[in-house]
Amino acid sequence: MTERLTDADVQARAGRDWRVLAGRLHATFRTGNLARGIELVRRIGEIADALDHHPDLDVRYFRVHVRSVTHDAGGLTDRDVRLAGRISAVAAELGLEAEPTRPQQLEIGIDALDIPAVRPFWRAVLGYKDPAFPGEDPASADLVDPAGRGPSVWFQRMAAPRPQRNRVHLDIHVPQDVVATRLRSALDAGGRLVTDAHAPSRWVVADAEGNEACLCTPAEGPAGGPSLPSEE
Repeated sequence: MTERLTDADVQARAGRDWRVLAGRLHATFRTGNLARGIELVRRIGEIADALDHHPDLDVRYFRVHVRSVTHDAGGLTDRDVRLAGRISAVAAELGLEAEPTRPQQLEIGIDALDIPAVRPFWRAVLGYKDPAFPGEDPASADLVDPAGRGPSVWFQRMAAPRPQRNRVHLDIHVPQDVVATRLRSALDAGGRLVTDAHAPSRWVVADAEGNEACLCTPAEGPAGGPSLPSEE
């Protein structure tokens, strides 16, 4: 099996066009029109076939978004780094500008006392499936959209009932060089900071009625368990 790399190692090696978010390597290239976007996709297809490593592509009128992960390793590897370098070289050759602060990864977090009891419902109602990554526990792994379009779902175990707080929240994964601006925008828009105890990997914020979201980055947070802190 291909050796997995740490997020920090991949970020350091992938180049300035790319950002590691939620265990995936992302880049966005501004193409300006659909024809140039299709040409970039065609060239990426040639690279992917040559390397036998195929990224997910999202083509829009002005932009192409690229997301890469090594599925059989369950994470990022040297294959993703090599692919990123080749794609950046082609984008530069085509005169396309990377927008490294634009990538974002959305996840839905569901807090539950008994994850095995609620997980089948969410799998069925969303039409999602278990991740195909090796070495993951099917009883606790995230659920993913089989079409690769919708946000993934992950479950967080609660130690006790928490009726005073929302039990479903959004995790918004953004680059580290974006999170301060995004946090300030959220607070200026009427939100409040619930806790920064897990910064710089996660800030918990809430809207005016207390509905929570997490702004997440690949940075390592302080030592401790992964559970959300209690609201004071």
